[in-house]
Amino acid sequence: MPIPKKLITEDQYLELEREADHKSEFYKGEIFAMAGATKEHNKIVASLILEIGLHLKGRDCSIFPSDLRLHNFENGLYTYPDVTIVCGEEKYLDDKFDTLINPTVLIEVLSPATENYDRGTKFMLCRTIPSLQNYILVSSTACAADVYARSGNQWILTTSKTRDESIYINAIDLTISLKDIY
Repeated sequence: MPIPKKLITEDQYLELEREADHKSEFYKGEIFAMAGATKEHNKIVASLILEIGLHLKGRDCSIFPSDLRLHNFENGLYTYPDVTIVCGEEKYLDDKFDTLINPTVLIEVLSPATENYDRGTKFMLCRTIPSLQNYILVSSTACAADVYARSGNQWILTTSKTRDESIYINAIDLTISLKDIY
């Protein structure tokens, strides 16, 4: 007979997470430890933050690296996207200001270990966030990026696969060449 999993509440997760040395995601009562990132992954994240950050200067948008937690009230997910952009007023879960609830753009840099989750379950869970306009997946092992753009109740996918191609982030009206990411 299998041993049942011990589930915890969102409040218990937040209490543990705010004291933890490492980041963990949370969904349906379970905690999922996050693995460290590779050099390639970190270089891509840094390039994205630089390119997007320069574009956002002087605009009513902010960009955050993966240390800012995100919560989706629709399904209870707590996660740490690699890059988060919020335009307009930043809204937080509580007065700790460490859990954002209204992202405009989420970017995940894919690794072999996270690609299926980021493309599947995580996208399914994040796309229900009302404020989210773009969900972007950038490969860390090949020159490739997928941009999902919300259009009403649909998500439109655009794929770029060569250094000569670009991605367009419609929520912030920015085109970035893949050669500037890789």
